[in-house]
Formats: sequence, structure tokens, C-alpha cells
Amino acid sequence: MKNLRKIFFMALLIGIYLQQSSCNALEYHVVDGDSLEYGTERIRLNGIDAPEYLQSCKDQKGNDYSCGIAAKNHLAELVANGISCTEQGTDKYGRSLQECFLSDGTDINKEMVASGWAVAYGDKYKKEETQAKQARKGIWKGKFMRPELYRALNGNKQKNKKR
Repeated sequence: MKNLRKIFFMALLIGIYLQQSSCNALEYHVVDGDSLEYGTERIRLNGIDAPEYLQSCKDQKGNDYSCGIAAKNHLAELVANGISCTEQGTDKYGRSLQECFLSDGTDINKEMVASGWAVAYGDKYKKEETQAKQARKGIWKGKFMRPELYRALNGNKQKNKKR
């Protein structure tokens, strides 16, 4: 009878653990340098515009590199230990516009611009953009097309490509 109680107790603990794990399974998934997914919700980081996933830029030597993938990777590093986000509205495509923060209060949106892996979209992060440009950080090390112009010239070609 004692062994049966132990087995029942262990099964109960395992069940509780599995239930908690499944509740916490919903995580942010980085789509590109300014977009996340949370479950089925598509999130756009408010106030920033990062290079498109397939966008190429020129480095300081004039060589092509995948700046869109580099921006995505930088965002993935930032959010790796967890973030919290607050909704700021929706964009014209129905995506949730959000500001996201690390547990220490670091503004992820601001950090993407300050590190040079995104540009300001609007006025909120213009100061950080100017500083990244002057310090030649991220995409500012070389030459690049602003993401908004890149999208206008390339249409929706990228939207159908897997990431």
C-alpha cells in the first residue's frame, strides 16, 4: 500500500509539472528584425523598421551580406531569455503593434535601433538612430536601402518565401 501511495504521489507531481509546462509553452518566435509571433498572433515592434528578411546590404568593404538575417539574429539574441510586451494598437495589416521589454526594463525596440539593426519608424527612436549612424553600428557600417524603400521596390516577393 505504501508503494502504491508513492507511485500515485509521483504521478500527481508529474501531472502537475506537465500541466505547468504546457501552460508556459507559448513563447515569442522571432520572424524577422521587427516582427514576432506569439502563438498565432503576429506582432510588429512599434516605432522601428528593420531590414527585410531577404534584404542584402553592403558592409564597410562594399561586400554584400544578409542584413535582414543579421537583424533577425540580433533580435533573437535579445529575446532569448524572455520578454514582456504591451500593445500600442494595430497596423494597417492588422498586426498588433507592441513595445517589448526585457525583465530588467530594457526597451527591445529602442535597442534594435540603438544597435544599428533597425531604423526609427516615426519620431520615437530618432535620437538612437542618429547615434547608431554616427557610431557606424549594424547596418550603418556600410550602405543599405531603408527597409520601407526596399519593400516598395520589391513588392510582396518576400512574403511567400519561407523563413
